[in-house]
Amino acid sequence: METHIVRRFLLILGLIVCGFLAVTLRAETFKLNNGQTISGEVLAASANDAGIQIKVEEGKYERVPWANFSQEDLKQFAQNKKLEPLVEPFIEVSQEQKLKRTEVNIKEPARLERPPAKSLFGALFSSGLGLFIVVLLYAANLYAAYEIALFRAQPVPLVCGVAAVVPVVGPIIFLSMRTQIQTTKATWETAEPAPAAMAEAVNPMQDTSSEHTSGLKLSHTEAEPAAPALPPSTIFQRGQFTFNRRFFETKFPGFFAVVRRDAEKDMVLIIKAARGNFVGQRITRIAANDLHLQVTKGHASEEVMIPFVEIQEIRLQHKDAP
Repeated sequence: METHIVRRFLLILGLIVCGFLAVTLRAETFKLNNGQTISGEVLAASANDAGIQIKVEEGKYERVPWANFSQEDLKQFAQNKKLEPLVEPFIEVSQEQKLKRTEVNIKEPARLERPPAKSLFGALFSSGLGLFIVVLLYAANLYAAYEIALFRAQPVPLVCGVAAVVPVVGPIIFLSMRTQIQTTKATWETAEPAPAAMAEAVNPMQDTSSEHTSGLKLSHTEAEPAAPALPPSTIFQRGQFTFNRRFFETKFPGFFAVVRRDAEKDMVLIIKAARGNFVGQRITRIAANDLHLQVTKGHASEEVMIPFVEIQEIRLQHKDAP
């Protein structure tokens, strides 16, 4: 009986010792920032943003804010996956760790290889775009030569031919020249009379060489009718004037009216262009680049479109002027 009692006593004593050892082993000591220490069992289930509860004694609990723990304890708490998001904001990061976290890994991008160096003309003729630019510039060179030929009153085939052989330089040479003033060819109406025809025709009734032997002399002089006075002609040549819409509207305003005034009703415009000469009495329409002139052909009239760039000379004169 006594042996049974002793066994039960030893068993209870062993349980007490084991419980004390278990509590002692589970208890931890934490160092706080204020220099104090606290020992107890950490209750992970009670952790939140404010802190965590520690079981100091049996039935006694104490909540400790995260900011009161030392950095070593906070790093130890961070090893627990459940407590890591709560304690991470309170863990101080060193400068080296900050640099390591914010380090940017710069990767060199793939760079295109540069094409081999070429001369300007070699680069132009080595690609489709370059050839297109060359053709476009050559066409612009020929068009500029055509405009210069009209502006300087030079033969168009000559100027364009020189520009085709010597681009750029050829048109510049003709542009530097003076405007060639073309003289009007003499016609049967304006040609000077021959020296033999300049002598006045002698009326046989007034010829003194054929006087009658009796001394009878027949003389009769008739007064020649005075020729009507015609207004002088006015000539406008390219190079001296710029032929555009404003020029015609300011110089010939009367030619836009359907019925002209008495002073201008007998005046005509003679326009010398690249396609020929046009004689008109009225400008029916005018645009920014051309005009429409009403010309008479026989008993009918028609409108002729004349571009400004083709006009070489304009003559304002009376319709009966030679």
